Amino acid sequence: MDTGLREREHLLNLKVMRLTRPSLFTSVPVTNESQDLPGNTLEVAHTADITSVKGLSKFALGELFVLPHTFGNIFLGEVFSSYVSVHNDSNQPVKDIVIKTDLQTSSQRLNLSGTANMPVSKLDPEESFDQVIQHEVKELGTHILVCAVNYATLTGEKMYFRKFFKFQVLKPLDVKTKFYNAMGDEVFLEAQVQNITSSPMVMESVRLEPSAVYTVTDLNSITIDPKRGDGDGEESITESIFGQGSYMNPNDTRQYLYRLAPVANMSKNVKVANVVGKLDIVWRTAFGERGRLQTSQLQRVAPPVLDIKMSVIQIPDAVERKMDLKLFMTKSKDGGLMWCGTSGKSLGFLLPGNSVELLLNLLPLAAGLQSVGGLQIVDCLSSRTYELDNLSQVFVYSSEVSPFLHQY
Repeated sequence: MDTGLREREHLLNLKVMRLTRPSLFTSVPVTNESQDLPGNTLEVAHTADITSVKGLSKFALGELFVLPHTFGNIFLGEVFSSYVSVHNDSNQPVKDIVIKTDLQTSSQRLNLSGTANMPVSKLDPEESFDQVIQHEVKELGTHILVCAVNYATLTGEKMYFRKFFKFQVLKPLDVKTKFYNAMGDEVFLEAQVQNITSSPMVMESVRLEPSAVYTVTDLNSITIDPKRGDGDGEESITESIFGQGSYMNPNDTRQYLYRLAPVANMSKNVKVANVVGKLDIVWRTAFGERGRLQTSQLQRVAPPVLDIKMSVIQIPDAVERKMDLKLFMTKSKDGGLMWCGTSGKSLGFLLPGNSVELLLNLLPLAAGLQSVGGLQIVDCLSSRTYELDNLSQVFVYSSEVSPFLHQY
């Protein structure tokens, strides 16, 4: 600090206010039943309140706007706007007023005044000098707004004072990315964007800006062919898969997909090819305030480069195989039925898509509802055994019934 400047009770007063949109007034309506002791007293009081919505006595959201009392929440990517006012509270004029506004972050100090810190020649009593500063917030963490005022009295005495305003910059979105390597050097990028604020927002756009070695195809839109009228052709319409404006409540997540293809005749430098690009995200708050966030350069882990590269030219959708089957018959689990016939009978080869019909005999051993089961089919080619239980149910109403036939 210069030796010619000193701090004492000053002639000027400095006020700093954040410029932000207001919010709707909210209240907690108190109601009661008509037969209760208060009667309609609470209803009358609520109706007489100027903040209430007429005809909606139980509606908490009012019709009036409320100005913020504090700096409020400031999120990364939003534009921080502030109103700086210097007022002469004394009964004498001052001269050569200079206002300097800096923003101190954890990594740098930014001058927000720009050319606005040119000296004001004179400020009479009860007069003010105002300025608006704006800055797009690009860092997280603690920010300190430093406002310094230099001026001189009519006697030439130089005066100086400054004020500090601290606020936090919060993270509005949580962005997660995944890469999928496809055949033929193509890469698919999946981006998950989550609203981690306490207020709803509208996602205006989520774009992938590719690096110089890739071209990108946005897979988050669909093409709609409009109905054709009297032979007049109409152009197709492209819309987002989320509709017009992606409305996101707190903690909501949206998934976006992009296909990247390498540019022809580009260098096969592995380090360059690993740099895919960056996401550019634009959103708006409930009152239309705009925010923008850009990620750092996204990098993928490229698959290892081999001496031999193999590509699949043709492959069937499904692979079929034949079976060599044998049928084994055992007693059912509940013991109410017994198979009659030769166990271990060969059924021969069964080709894909074909079937074989069997005629088997069962001997009832107990009355009541019995489950048909106890069959085993063995595939001799794969040595795999298939247990067949609870094939069906049959009601045995007499223990003296002759053996019957059941076809499978």
